[in-house]
Amino acid sequence: MIAAASGLPVWFVQRELGAAEVAKAITSPNDRLGIALIGCGGMGQGDAANATRFGDILAVCDVDQRNVDSAAHRFAANGKTPAKYSDFRKLLERDDIHVVVQGTPDHWHTLVNIAAARAKKDIYGEKPLTLTIDEGRHVIKAVRDNKIVFQNGTQQRSSKRFHLTCELVRNGRIGTLKEVNVFVPAGLRGGPFQHVPVPKEFNYDFWLGQAPQAEYFNERCHRTFRWWFDYAGGPVTDWGAHHNDIVRWGIGLDGPVGIEARVVTPPLPNGYTTPSEFEATLTWANGVKQSIKTTRDDAWTGAVINKTGQRNGIKFIGTEGWIWVNRDEITASDKQLLLAPLPDKSVRLDVSYDHMGNFFNCIPSRKDPVANVETAHRSACVGHLIIIALRTGLKLQWNPEEEIFVGDGAAEANKHIAREMRKPYDYSFIA
Repeated sequence: MIAAASGLPVWFVQRELGAAEVAKAITSPNDRLGIALIGCGGMGQGDAANATRFGDILAVCDVDQRNVDSAAHRFAANGKTPAKYSDFRKLLERDDIHVVVQGTPDHWHTLVNIAAARAKKDIYGEKPLTLTIDEGRHVIKAVRDNKIVFQNGTQQRSSKRFHLTCELVRNGRIGTLKEVNVFVPAGLRGGPFQHVPVPKEFNYDFWLGQAPQAEYFNERCHRTFRWWFDYAGGPVTDWGAHHNDIVRWGIGLDGPVGIEARVVTPPLPNGYTTPSEFEATLTWANGVKQSIKTTRDDAWTGAVINKTGQRNGIKFIGTEGWIWVNRDEITASDKQLLLAPLPDKSVRLDVSYDHMGNFFNCIPSRKDPVANVETAHRSACVGHLIIIALRTGLKLQWNPEEEIFVGDGAAEANKHIAREMRKPYDYSFIA
């Protein structure tokens, strides 16, 4: 039977009732943690609001004073307003901050996470973990050297639908896995853009950070930062960061060994630099072929479903059937693939059904959350590999253990594992 409320099979719902540690809101003032929000845009404020179940927002930080003021007003409580900062390094000097919620644009993730780890703050950090493959190595070292708890914001790992799908795939429910088809919402395509004065409340140079100097457009910053290669990876690392994480979870390997990609809809001149539509094919060491395509079923454009008839989501295809999953549904080629319980000795994956709660549950125990730093790095690398293939136009081979390109085109591709950081916003900025 299928549980009506969730669309999940009853056997799975019953099995999981006691499997995930329940995250209970902390109400005692003496037990509530001190939380700082760094990056006060919409996603950052949303994450911080979620975190207030377990602690109090004592400080907020952003390079845009308008965002700082908005966050401080939103999280004022009990007659107290969070302290306001424009430089996260100053905020991290506070002893009463135990947890950092990091919601900055992608190109700032690495430096903020490293600095917070060195300050011994536990971190809930937005996805993707990094801007480049090399940055992930630095973040892992900082997290592990300083023994802090880190949770990446790939919250689909805390979804029952994705968890069930990955367990079924890992246990051979659809036979031998052969293909995975991923569909992600297309990105924005716009330009050319008009240069305008920088708002007086906005420290634009600090916002640019490690990225190259560039003239200011309204379309360059804040919500639309993700459509510029200098700061993010477009649709590859937007929804793609979530779905590729689930694919890697279902396959059970560190990363692909072969990557090729092509731009479907190229950027407009003097506009956003990430392609709004792309296609990629990844080959995994176990022979699985993964395709990734953009759809027009997305919140950015409001456009219609793509020609394949598939909506945003993931389809695992095996020798004995298929399973389709997204945030709204899970279906299969045969209902029995979902209805039949897994054996007691089947492969069991880490359980979390409250992503923020899982993070806070791990703080007292010092255990790793479901999306720990190594998991975040390996999943982020999948997106970075696609971006490198798109930007070089090369068909590439990857060694996921050594994290290096091999074979034809390796010399060129390996130049993209790291990017030059504009001074003073390199690693010395947080030394």
